[in-house]
Amino acid sequence: MPLGIGLPEILIVLVIVLVVFGPKRLPDLGRSLGSGMREFKDSITGGSKDDDEPSKLTAASQADEADEAVSRPHS
Repeated sequence: MPLGIGLPEILIVLVIVLVVFGPKRLPDLGRSLGSGMREFKDSITGGSKDDDEPSKLTAASQADEADEAVSRPHS
C-alpha cells in the first residue's frame, strides 16, 4: 500500500475511530462522509441529477414573472 500503510495500521485507525465516536454514531458518520464525497465528486465533474431540476424551475419562474410584468398596469 502507498506510504507504508498496511492492514495493521488501518485496523488501529478503525479501532481508534470506534472508541472515539462509539458504535451508535458510526453509521451516521459513514453516511455523512459518503454524501460529502458524492457532493465533492459531483462538483468536480459538473454532473448531478439535482442540477437539472433547478434550471427548469428557474426558467418557469422567469416566464411567470415576465407574464406578471406584462399584465401589471404601469403607474
